[in-house]
Amino acid sequence: MLTYLIIGITGIVSYMCFGRRDLVNKFSFNSYAIFKRKEWFRFITHGFVHADMTHLLINMFTFWSFGTYMEYYFSQIGFGLWGFIGLYFGGMIFSSLYDLVKYRDNIYYQSIGASGAVSAVLFSSILFDPWGTILLFAVIPIPGIIFGVLYLIYCQYMAKRSSDNINHNAHFYGAVYGLLFPILLQPSLAGLFVEEIFGIFG
Repeated sequence: MLTYLIIGITGIVSYMCFGRRDLVNKFSFNSYAIFKRKEWFRFITHGFVHADMTHLLINMFTFWSFGTYMEYYFSQIGFGLWGFIGLYFGGMIFSSLYDLVKYRDNIYYQSIGASGAVSAVLFSSILFDPWGTILLFAVIPIPGIIFGVLYLIYCQYMAKRSSDNINHNAHFYGAVYGLLFPILLQPSLAGLFVEEIFGIFG
């Protein structure tokens, strides 16, 4: 399955880049390099590089948890393999667009990790099953739609504070993409999503 292939490649590339600042600099998302040197490959390569083993394991565990389900579900509803590729790598690209514009003149800005793509996969699963259980902090069971709202609020709050080295904007826009992408492929999903949310109260 594609999910396992992506996890395997990401693990290998990330491991190769641990402690290798030269490789991180080459593959990271750098708006200045994209604009000035036309290094468009950075839209994709940054998603295969992680800061450390913890960063890698959290992203890949989350991706595995929801990616296998979404890959199967996409095949069942007719989106197929290319639909899943569009979800994951489209999320990776879309989640970087905000930073592309914001940091286009900052030669020192860098971003790495698959968080934008993983958020896209996670939020697509919420679109299809909004009341499905997600474990908050990997412990507390919470409905997916509630988790989603809290997640988006948290991302925006932390992005404004800018008090850590986490790219909260990528998390936020990846999540938004994950909700919108399947609807663009099949607009009727928007109505089904609304019915699922409010149907529980009917």
